[in-house]
Amino acid sequence: MQAIHVRNLSKSFRAPVRDGATGILARLRRFVVNPSEELPAVRDISFDVPAGEVVGFLGANGSGKSTTIKMLTGILTPSAGLVEVLGYVPYRERIAYTHHIGLVLGQKTLLWWNIPVIDSLRLYRDIYGQSAKDFEQRLDHFADLLEIRDILHMPVRKLSLGLRMRAEIVASLLHRPRVIFLDEPTIGLDVLARLKLKRFLRRVNEEEGVTIFLTTHNMFDVEELCRRCMIIDKGRLIYDGDISRLKANEKHKIVELEVLEVADDRRLQGALQRCQVLEQTATTFRLQVPSFDAVDVIGELLESCRLSNLNVIPPTLESIVEKIFQERSERRDHVAEVLQTAV
Repeated sequence: MQAIHVRNLSKSFRAPVRDGATGILARLRRFVVNPSEELPAVRDISFDVPAGEVVGFLGANGSGKSTTIKMLTGILTPSAGLVEVLGYVPYRERIAYTHHIGLVLGQKTLLWWNIPVIDSLRLYRDIYGQSAKDFEQRLDHFADLLEIRDILHMPVRKLSLGLRMRAEIVASLLHRPRVIFLDEPTIGLDVLARLKLKRFLRRVNEEEGVTIFLTTHNMFDVEELCRRCMIIDKGRLIYDGDISRLKANEKHKIVELEVLEVADDRRLQGALQRCQVLEQTATTFRLQVPSFDAVDVIGELLESCRLSNLNVIPPTLESIVEKIFQERSERRDHVAEVLQTAV
């Protein structure tokens, strides 16, 4: 069963055209004519998310991540295409639909600033028509898991960011949603706070089968929570698949070694010539080794030296995504240069 079904989804916004003209007449013309142009934010994307899956949705600032989330949650109406979540068309059936989803926006709060957390949670209980018994049971369970029992009667304005985000997660899950959308839920959190949130989300997914759609800039969050990720760039979906398959396409590995004794200097130098030496001291090396050659190079290093330490660092998701964006930017610059030359 598909929890989220998206086909050829697009969204554009109208923006005023700035022609650079100044003066009273130019201002008057802009006021009367109000010239504008369509700027595409999301361009013809399609994907499905099965029920119970945790998927990461990645992209740089301005890539279309938040616009996509707003269309999936019914906040924005698409310019074209189809979006269905749990069988609902979000922007058409928003009231009925929102009873089945949760939403956490890392930079916007679900909780009222000047009242105790518990009062906000009780208000959501009444909005969603949740029974008092179910509310109390779930709140008791979540308060223990996320260690927020002591802050339930404190005003939100007095909470640290980490405690507030834990309370936000609870507010989004108390009514038993089947899908939860998380837009930068760990932004600004310290390592310990992020760890607690991730453990909680993993447990909710495993125990209740909640589908989690996660957007973030923190690649460690994606690697720890998701098996699948999607990457969006300039409004276009450029990758959709397993994180492991994405990492398998990385062309290099990082090898760190600490040398106790060199047995065969000529063989060592031959191995080093097949790598890029990133850092080097008298006894340590940090090497970038082509993936296809990594096994042979490491074998040469082991046979030419006596080592006290050898560490092979697999590629990080962050480095791979950064490289994808860099390569796409270079291709766009090259195309623009060719077109300009042709003109």
